[in-house]
Amino acid sequence: MKNIWHNLKEGLISASNGLGLAWWVEIVTQNPRCTYYFGPFLSSVDATLASKGYLEDLEIEGAQGIIVNVKRCKPFVLTIAEDLGERIDRKVKPAFSGQV
Repeated sequence: MKNIWHNLKEGLISASNGLGLAWWVEIVTQNPRCTYYFGPFLSSVDATLASKGYLEDLEIEGAQGIIVNVKRCKPFVLTIAEDLGERIDRKVKPAFSGQV
């Protein structure tokens, strides 16, 4: 039964992301000047809960001036390093297999 729920959730997340309705965590740091996107998530609650771990990781790495936003969007690039003037594709494995 757990696999059925997991597959259903994957399908819902994939569909909502395809329509630009999925929830993402956007984290902007001032030092280094970067914007990170983590997701997609089915709900703002799921994204908010997950954001705590991303925030902790960035704090441990020494990032400063951190702003966290949970929003519906469809980012095409997951990391934008403004200090370096580049966009980095982190090649993050999705939380589910249906994401392209």
